[in-house]
Amino acid sequence: MAEVRAEIVGNVWKLLVAEGDAVSAGDTLAVLESMKMEIPVHAPVTGVVGHVPVAEGQIVQEGDVVVVIEGSSTDA
Repeated sequence: MAEVRAEIVGNVWKLLVAEGDAVSAGDTLAVLESMKMEIPVHAPVTGVVGHVPVAEGQIVQEGDVVVVIEGSSTDA
């Protein structure tokens, strides 16, 4: 399991995945907006999205979980 966390304080501008979606390492999971800049949040591992604890328009703090990826494995 991999918890993908926000690296900045920002607004969840767009979610690009939903629970049950298969993702590969490097895929963009969400886009955060901070100070009029768009910051993509990428999957660090390959797996299946198990939980998305945030919603579009929600403010996240640095370190907040944005997406949980289950059954994850590192791409070699």
